[in-house]
Amino acid sequence: MLMATSCSVPFEYRLHASAAELPEADRALLQAAHDAALRAYAPYSKFLVGAALRTKKGEMFTGNNQENASFPAGICAERTALHAAMSLDRDTVVETMAVVVPSVKGDRPVSPCGICRQALLEQEVRQSRAPIRLLMGAPDGPVVELKSAGALLPLSFDASFLNG
Repeated sequence: MLMATSCSVPFEYRLHASAAELPEADRALLQAAHDAALRAYAPYSKFLVGAALRTKKGEMFTGNNQENASFPAGICAERTALHAAMSLDRDTVVETMAVVVPSVKGDRPVSPCGICRQALLEQEVRQSRAPIRLLMGAPDGPVVELKSAGALLPLSFDASFLNG
């Protein structure tokens, strides 16, 4: 009889007390994400989310959530920004993404939903596994920094399962 084995998944992140602790380029990315959130279309949930990403070439792209009365038809801020960048240059390498929810309750930053986690992981695979550094910020509050967006999705699904 085989015995079960316990395994653990390490999870490491940095917690900054505020964006003021970050370099100017990261503060600008968080501000761009905040500004993008204020342009979101969220008449149903009233949950405004903004994302901003910086590519290896130094370009910045923003996105925000866009809701639809047929709820599954909407799209999240992270994927809006990611798809905007990739639609202009399919070989773009995303280095950093910031996510901000201006109306977050409390001071805990909001992390990407499951679909966005999968899209970010897919982008890391697409760019030869180059990690996407993720900044999740609460307005006037702490910032959570991850070295790789893929860390949010342990035991992830990717194309390697499809090639059989």
